[in-house]
Amino acid sequence: MTARIYQRPKNAMQSGKALTDQWILEFAPAEAKRPDPLMGWAGSGDMQQQVVLKFAEQADAQAYADRYGIEARVTPTPPKHLKIQAYADNFR
Repeated sequence: MTARIYQRPKNAMQSGKALTDQWILEFAPAEAKRPDPLMGWAGSGDMQQQVVLKFAEQADAQAYADRYGIEARVTPTPPKHLKIQAYADNFR
């Protein structure tokens, strides 16, 4: 059972930064999705994909994975690049 630990990114459609301080532990899919013969929807019998655990700190998520024997891969948060620009720069 493998999992991925990452920090939630900022929503690109909004300017707010709510919930971006949370660390997420998501399980990797154990089997491929296949189309349902009746409806055609994609699905699988893997219930671990529905489990999303939220932690306040990266260390808490890593400790949880270690405690339960989950092989976790930590994805570091990319650095933020701020482009400081004045409104008047749009007209130059």
